[in-house]
Amino acid sequence: MSKKPNFLERLTGSSEEETVETEKPKMSSKTAKTQNDDSQWLPDSEGQLTIDVYQTPSHIIIKSTIAGVKPEELDITITNDMVTIRGKREKDEEITTEDYYYQECYWGAFSRSVILPVDIEADRAEAALKNGILTIKLPKVEKVKTKKIKVITD
Repeated sequence: MSKKPNFLERLTGSSEEETVETEKPKMSSKTAKTQNDDSQWLPDSEGQLTIDVYQTPSHIIIKSTIAGVKPEELDITITNDMVTIRGKREKDEEITTEDYYYQECYWGAFSRSVILPVDIEADRAEAALKNGILTIKLPKVEKVKTKKIKVITD
């Protein structure tokens, strides 16, 4: 009868006998750069936000996870057909590349532009940041109903 794998074995795919407790190998800057997208290592690179865009009967809603950014550090611009979100996530401590085991969080400037699927009323747009989630509510322009008019003769 085979032994049921424990949590670590299911997670790593190895058995306890194969697992030896050793210090994790540190990632060299060369390894870190080749394992990640090279653009994030360029000083002037800009990260791109992940977003959800959906509609309700009266609004277009844009949501994005923006943890670690203060509301005053966000710049949201709205034109008649596009929304652009810009900001910067700052590290609160200096860590050398050699000291990282993993480096997956994006630090630095980021932006995202969204072409809107329908016309919106930019003057009535609202944005809120709660628990690291940015929510932008864009009211849709109310459709003008077709009205028939009668032509009068002189």
